[in-house]
Amino acid sequence: MIIRLTSLSQNIVQFSRYLRQYGFTVGIEEETLILQSLQQFDYTSQESFFLLLKMIICRSKANLDDFDNLFRQYWKQLDKLVDTKSKEGSKKKKPPTPEAQFASLNTWLKGNPKKETEETASYSIQASLSQKDFSAIPDNEVAELMKAIRSLSRRLAAKANRRYELSNKIDLPDLRQTLRKNLRRGGELIDIMHRRPKRNRVKLLMLCDVSKSMELYSSFLLQFLYAFQQVYARMETFIFSTSLQRITPLLKQKYFQEALDLLSTQNEGWNSGTRIGESLHTFITSYGNKLIDSKTIVIILSDGWDTGHIDLLKESMHRIHARAKKVIWLNPLAGYAAYKPEVAGMKAAMPYVDVFAPVYNLESLRKLAKWI
Repeated sequence: MIIRLTSLSQNIVQFSRYLRQYGFTVGIEEETLILQSLQQFDYTSQESFFLLLKMIICRSKANLDDFDNLFRQYWKQLDKLVDTKSKEGSKKKKPPTPEAQFASLNTWLKGNPKKETEETASYSIQASLSQKDFSAIPDNEVAELMKAIRSLSRRLAAKANRRYELSNKIDLPDLRQTLRKNLRRGGELIDIMHRRPKRNRVKLLMLCDVSKSMELYSSFLLQFLYAFQQVYARMETFIFSTSLQRITPLLKQKYFQEALDLLSTQNEGWNSGTRIGESLHTFITSYGNKLIDSKTIVIILSDGWDTGHIDLLKESMHRIHARAKKVIWLNPLAGYAAYKPEVAGMKAAMPYVDVFAPVYNLESLRKLAKWI
């Protein structure tokens, strides 16, 4: 295979998008580092090009096992497309020179790579779709939105997993930091950087409201939780309506629809009333001592409408807040400009909430990264 790049930055971004369809967590950071590194390496060498991408992109044994075949598939198809276009336009213009290609690359790097990446990051989802309220998504856009949520969730989980600190000790070689430090030396790996896992890694506890008032949001939020838990192991997930259910084992299913079917059949209170206080009290008495400590971030996804015991809600929130590292409450209704947390359930909970934010569309889910 001959590496021929009609647009270097575009093809790297498109290849990253292709890999995300197979569970790879390739984001802006990786794409930018690849493009910066290619300025110092012989990208016309298939072996060098292949090894560079593999080193930067692969983060797990599963990635290493799948990468070789996916790399060949993608660039083989690209070669075919370039051949076809070259034959059609050979009489019209000459192919771009390497100098012209890297001039384009420098423009991309010095400009706004985030903008170009995000245009393809969620399987070509339209910008308008990422801003749409989940409750207003038409049927013909649900599947596309679910893909985008799954992709976003995996990237956020992978980012939360990658918590390392630089180390002077000989622990893990940090290939990305090594490349960055040595780029100014023409690509020679003179200084080798190392890293080690940070201690006190954060645990996540998710409590998702699946009552009737959350019906238009719960399926999308559960897709987010399912995909997140597939990547982030230090996570426990519960759902509640009139009662509480631990669903961590159910989210281990290979396919989301299988997990959703199990949830629907095993939870009798699905899409019924809401007793947040009673549900949180059950959590505290049955799981609280075991699952919550100073390393735990508790995230509650609910509109706050409660038909149960308000004093019990207040007491349970107080106990959770006292034990947890942080309490985050994500409310779909908070996306409306005129919304105020004035219903009895929300008013009781607010003194014990560290972060109160909306969760009603793809963009609001993306913002969750800064709190976890």
